[in-house]
Amino acid sequence: MIQNPEHYLERDGGSAQVLAHARLLHKLTRRFEAVAPLAFRQAARVANFRLGVVVILAENGAVAAKIRQMSQRLCDELSRGGTQCSGIEVKVQPRQNPFQSKPSMHKGLSEKAQAGVGALAAGLPPGPLREALERLAQRR
Repeated sequence: MIQNPEHYLERDGGSAQVLAHARLLHKLTRRFEAVAPLAFRQAARVANFRLGVVVILAENGAVAAKIRQMSQRLCDELSRGGTQCSGIEVKVQPRQNPFQSKPSMHKGLSEKAQAGVGALAAGLPPGPLREALERLAQRR
């Protein structure tokens, strides 16, 4: 008989605590999405809950500042959902996009470096290394 993974997690004491905390975070996330303004739902997320304090991660400083201004109202709304919230801690953490590529930057050599590489190439016998250094010296 195939059991649900939650069945096994609930049986172990340590895993049961982790599962209960995950359920609490999920509940707080749904409540935050229900009470927060639309812009905050897209730019902030519930990250943790410890000792009555909800930790919220904001994508930028502007969103973090607005959430801090609204923290008491948000805390009251989250408490109405059944979890006793005594405060909100806001941290700035931009979302990571693992598929976003960073454009490569082409940095040319300084004139001093070009001269040094050119002089080194001039002192070498003809061959692939000399040709490669000559090409490098010509880069801008």
